[in-house]
Amino acid sequence: MSVVPDAVATRRLLDRFGFGPRPGELPAATERGFAATLDVMLGPRPADAGVAATPPPALAPIVNTGKAGTAAKRAEHQARAQGQNALTGWWLDRMWAAEVPLPERLTWFWHGHFATSAQKVNQPAMLLNQNETMRRLGQGDFASLARAMIVDPAMLVWLDGRTNRVGSPNENLSREFMELFALGVGHYSETDVREAARALTGWTITPSTGTAHLVPRRQDTGIKTILGRTAAFDAPGFVSMVVARPESAAFVAGRLWSRLVSATPPPPSVLAQLVAAYGPGRDLSALLRAIATSDPFHDSATTLVKQPVEWALGLMRAVGTRPSSVTTAPGARRAANTAGPRADPVHQHLQALGQVPFLPPSVGGWPGGTSWLTPSAQLDRLALAQAVVARATIPAGPSGPNAQIDWARQVLAVDAFGPRSTDALRDVAGGDPRQVLTVAALTPEYVIST
Repeated sequence: MSVVPDAVATRRLLDRFGFGPRPGELPAATERGFAATLDVMLGPRPADAGVAATPPPALAPIVNTGKAGTAAKRAEHQARAQGQNALTGWWLDRMWAAEVPLPERLTWFWHGHFATSAQKVNQPAMLLNQNETMRRLGQGDFASLARAMIVDPAMLVWLDGRTNRVGSPNENLSREFMELFALGVGHYSETDVREAARALTGWTITPSTGTAHLVPRRQDTGIKTILGRTAAFDAPGFVSMVVARPESAAFVAGRLWSRLVSATPPPPSVLAQLVAAYGPGRDLSALLRAIATSDPFHDSATTLVKQPVEWALGLMRAVGTRPSSVTTAPGARRAANTAGPRADPVHQHLQALGQVPFLPPSVGGWPGGTSWLTPSAQLDRLALAQAVVARATIPAGPSGPNAQIDWARQVLAVDAFGPRSTDALRDVAGGDPRQVLTVAALTPEYVIST
């Protein structure tokens, strides 16, 4: 193993536990050092002026008229599209504006973990409430977060939990909770799925408020046997039992690892350290600290491909371009669930890249790793990088070719460009320095967090 210098580890921490540094943040963090920067990240949440200046949109439940083709139905569709656009634009702006980005990075992780999509949940207010629940509980103990998600209104719609009643259990939520949210493949049986579905009966949603509540007459209060345990399980009891299992600890630690460290699973000895830190309290902050202080996190060979949203936000934070300030999207494909010309151009670019917040492709969330490194993705990244850099608020770079390349390296907080990237940058250097910056944002040294 080749251990990276403290300065490189600190930069990696800003990449992996945030969305990359804004101007001036990396020198300040490097001066503090890795350990002190990690302490700040995992410490009490201070007041965040960027977050305070980016309040969530006011969203109310949208009443379903049920009359296709009517003016009321068209207005309903328009309200949903406008609400979804407002919600997505707000979160992108908030992730960009956050002075303490870890809560937003974790909310982004949990959104991909408990993946819930506007393709089926056509109430933006529900998705906003779920998003805020993930932010509030996402750094505490996993059991509390999981118990909140199992009866979350958006989740109940997404995985049909609201139709789950005694005598007619729906197995979608119980299956996906065990397989994708808490245990992983191979750690449950079909009998466990059926019995767990019984434990989750009775929950439904009040349409006028978008809130979830338990209807006792629809709940199965009988004895169930799940994962070898027999009791009169209800939803909270089922979740607590599953999360307490050792398979769950290893699964959750592995999921966080895959999004914050590497697509390569941790060695068994490192996984054991992570699980020990996570502990019986399922302490997510302790798990995050163990991840950041593990040997692979400081190994120069450990790399992580940035997801499109992470890459785009990192670039926008680096150059001072607020997502909602991007006004043109030449050549970008139109995003799903958008309202024509009112759609934020950034949404369209991200749709072309295959990743828009609140629109994961399935309950399994988005893929990771090299699946994002395709020739077409590179073209789509170029279009977005051009639009972002065109709105950059940082001072213009120098005029000399070598100076321009080094300027772009510093703006993007890249440790060093390799020979091939340097050659590509020299091809455009000497003219507009922002063109150099655009090309630098497409290099492997920036698209992949090294």
